[in-house]
Amino acid sequence: MWFPLRLKFFFFATLLAVVPLAIVGQNLTTLTRDELKSAANEDLTTVAAQLQNQFDTTFQGRWLSPLMVIRNGIDSDELDVPQKVSLLTLGLQELPDVVSLQLAVAGSNLPIMATDQAFSQRLEAQGLDPVALMTVSSDLIQNIEATGQYGRPLISRIEATGDWIATLALPLNTRIAGRQVTLAARIRLTTLTQLVDRHPFAQRGEITIVDQAGRTVLGTTQVQLIERDIVQSALPLIVAGARANALQNYTRPDGTQMLGAYAFPDWFPWAVVTELSEDSAYAVVNAITRQILIIGALGFALASIGALIFARRLTSPILKIGNVVEKVGAGDFSARVANVKVRDEIGQLSQRVNTMIAELGERLELMKFVSHGTMEAIQSADEGMSRGGIRKKVSVIFTDIRGYTEFSERVAPEVVIEALNEYFEVQTRIVEAHQGDVDKFIGDALVAVFEGDAMEQRAICCSVKIIDAMADLLEKFPEYNLHVGIGVASDEVVMGAMGAKSRMDYTVLGSTVNLSARLCSKADPGQVLIDRATRDAGDGLADVQFETLEAIPLKGYAEPVPTFAAKSSAPD
Repeated sequence: MWFPLRLKFFFFATLLAVVPLAIVGQNLTTLTRDELKSAANEDLTTVAAQLQNQFDTTFQGRWLSPLMVIRNGIDSDELDVPQKVSLLTLGLQELPDVVSLQLAVAGSNLPIMATDQAFSQRLEAQGLDPVALMTVSSDLIQNIEATGQYGRPLISRIEATGDWIATLALPLNTRIAGRQVTLAARIRLTTLTQLVDRHPFAQRGEITIVDQAGRTVLGTTQVQLIERDIVQSALPLIVAGARANALQNYTRPDGTQMLGAYAFPDWFPWAVVTELSEDSAYAVVNAITRQILIIGALGFALASIGALIFARRLTSPILKIGNVVEKVGAGDFSARVANVKVRDEIGQLSQRVNTMIAELGERLELMKFVSHGTMEAIQSADEGMSRGGIRKKVSVIFTDIRGYTEFSERVAPEVVIEALNEYFEVQTRIVEAHQGDVDKFIGDALVAVFEGDAMEQRAICCSVKIIDAMADLLEKFPEYNLHVGIGVASDEVVMGAMGAKSRMDYTVLGSTVNLSARLCSKADPGQVLIDRATRDAGDGLADVQFETLEAIPLKGYAEPVPTFAAKSSAPD
């Protein structure tokens, strides 16, 4: 039976506007809920891990390490007692979170102590004795020694002020009157409180720090949260000293459905608990459902009208296909067969033409994203690319933009991309001018490979030219304050296609590549570091000076690596 295209359009347009939309709407709601749950869980674990890491980093970097430096200074035999006391006072001034530093002599109740004046006044305003409150007693130090808690914080809270204090003790080798001396510090944990309060997640979820008894810490008051399932799950791990981060879905005593996660700082006997209610996590689902209903009704109306319109213009797709093919023949790969929605041979042909045009355009664009070596390898492959590599002797250069991290944090992302493109454009031109091949861009780093005759000399000259060009860019954009360090190494590498069958990368691998990267990481801004093989091959370069440097210890190398610096000898 003959089924005219006009009826096809109308029948299938109305049918497909109703049935699939209902199915898709239901599936979309379910999938969105699952995705939101997954995203919320990932967010919860990420925040907990972030705070765990920040707590540990703050303790080690901001408190423990400086205090160990002070301890080592006091241990020096070259300092007398007044100088050691001065070192305590100076250390207290440089460590804003530390409210007291004390030298406790075993068997003596008269410690040598320096205290923070502002904090002492805060205690006095509450009627407290600052010296008595901040002095670390001999009994406490003996207990720390007996339990092996040197270097680990003991947490306490001053009820009158609500301040959380960490007590830290470090033993000294120095003895006074033959007695053991211990450096003790009282540290105000305001910094940790601020990390929690100022975290962006706190605006939409809850961040709680609990101790082994299930009580909140770091807050102005302590609240018992043992009734929460997630806190009950975390407590045994705190007590056992385990560090198994976890996710958990649970219901609070008031019936609120919650998503939660927890993590454990290494230096504190706490758990970082992050929580988000399911209502907050899934609020967007209801909004999506409403949008689906609105769009569905609108789509049904438009589909019905469109079916009638397109049914009267059955021949227009054929003409459109012809026009698009003509444009593609003239080099316009942006042309597409538009507004063709029929489900017959003409519609399939339109889709195939659009797909073919898109793929042709993509191939032309993809040629800009691969190296010349990759293109040559593809062109020379008779039956398609296969994985594997061959050994070749090459020179490899790594360039890295110094100051990029600070630059990217203080300017807009658009400016960062513009600057990177400017720097990479100049570097790429210089690499190609010296018959090199840009292998890849890695963030703010460029990797280039040189093959053939005089490859080492060309790599050296290229690197020196890049340094000079970067100096010119610095004059042009002084506000960027960006510099470049370069590493060059020469020897055999493995060059070829590597990766999965469906996704390969044509690149170079080997110790030479690693050496070039290591040298680049050690290069100062505006410096070119080269290895011995490159230096030996660089003799005779008229416009390049070489400087022999001390051998540099590099990761992955048992012995320090002989290193040389290359720079332009041409007058400025």
